[in-house]
Amino acid sequence: MINIQSDSRKIKPGDTFIAVRCEVNDGHQYVEKAIENGAKKVIVEHGNYSVETQIVENTRMYLNEYLKEHYNPILNKMNIIGITGTNGKTTTAMLIHDALNQLNSKCAYIGTVGFYINKKIKNLPNTSVDLCDMYDLIIEAYDQGCKNVVIEISSHALANGRIETLEFDYTIFTNLTQDHLDFHKTMENYALAKQKLFQKLKPNGIAIINHDDYYKDYFLLEHNQNFTYGENISDLQIVDYTLSSEHTIFKYKDHKGEYSVTMKLLGDYNIYNMAACIGLLKCMGYSDSSIIEVARQLNAPVGRAEIIKYHTNNIVIDYAHTPDAIQKIITTMKQFTKGKTYVVFGCTGERDRMKRPIMSKLVSELSDYFIFTTDDPHDEDPNQIVEDTFKNAEFGNYEICLDRKEAICKAIQRLENNDLLLILGKGHEEGIIGKNRQIIPFNDKEVVLEYLNQLQSYTRR
Repeated sequence: MINIQSDSRKIKPGDTFIAVRCEVNDGHQYVEKAIENGAKKVIVEHGNYSVETQIVENTRMYLNEYLKEHYNPILNKMNIIGITGTNGKTTTAMLIHDALNQLNSKCAYIGTVGFYINKKIKNLPNTSVDLCDMYDLIIEAYDQGCKNVVIEISSHALANGRIETLEFDYTIFTNLTQDHLDFHKTMENYALAKQKLFQKLKPNGIAIINHDDYYKDYFLLEHNQNFTYGENISDLQIVDYTLSSEHTIFKYKDHKGEYSVTMKLLGDYNIYNMAACIGLLKCMGYSDSSIIEVARQLNAPVGRAEIIKYHTNNIVIDYAHTPDAIQKIITTMKQFTKGKTYVVFGCTGERDRMKRPIMSKLVSELSDYFIFTTDDPHDEDPNQIVEDTFKNAEFGNYEICLDRKEAICKAIQRLENNDLLLILGKGHEEGIIGKNRQIIPFNDKEVVLEYLNQLQSYTRR
């Protein structure tokens, strides 16, 4: 483990604390707390403290150089795989993690659903943790024998320099659709933030790009070795597919021939996630036969299109929280539904307000009826979220129920025969983030299973 920390709360006796200015806080505010927690040394830009104090001109630059000098030699012994995009990051990254482990090339995963080495080690606070934590996790993976680590990289992390010192053997771009415009303001800024990952490729590294995406040219950098995938002419071209409620079959071709893949994941959008995974494995030198065999065994991550059977009905838990992701999951699951389609979803507080009415209109068009509820309000008034979401709405096939548990139960009550209920936005998450970042324990799947158990017990009586 590294012995320098930029978070005073993580200081252990004997550690060094470095006061880094971040996008939200100035680390100098927490120097005394770090000392109280046992820091034996502090690195700061100003001040005089009761422990060994080193004054530097720029603490962030100092930290970057320190990490590169002391820890990058270890990181260079591993394959560092970075993946970015609006949707599909988690699924693609977990497919890669699971595939490499099944191919006996030990791999760790760092991202939205936590820190994994074969199995879950722990939860993480963000898709992309801060730089010191990132190094901690990668070093831990190395110490446990990992040859590879696949990391989800968010646009916020890239824009704010949270992976500044990392260099990548492989980078992957999944897609770019509207999200985070409260932070980036424009889609071009959003694309340029994500582009930074592809400027951090090692000299012999390979960039793997979705060639069908509108924003692909931001990531097909001339100085990189690029590998493309998609339905358009690509290094790995998707040429045909068949969808069913049990599995997905698709064919791809490259310069050597044409191949057929059967996978458990449902939907055409998951073909792209699997194609990115296959592209990476091909770039790493695995044969098509071994890739196709391992692809058959892979499952979707927790909270991604998880299906719970309730009599003849399907209840689907999914993390979809952008217009693009919501459209894809509803459209996909409706293909296998004979009855009605119901949706429960909400909009996150203090985030891109422009996408709220887009999402409600979309859900209205794709479902028979939906219940709008709480997602993560943060410090925003839920009534403001509702007002934004239904401003000038010209549809009426919905109700508002801000108690998420009640909303889920009310939706289940509507199910009759061969109906579909999609519960969107939270997926794997285990809490609702409220005021002052207070986390209220909550998990959509647990609520569903608890309520179904109650219904079954009532039926038995």
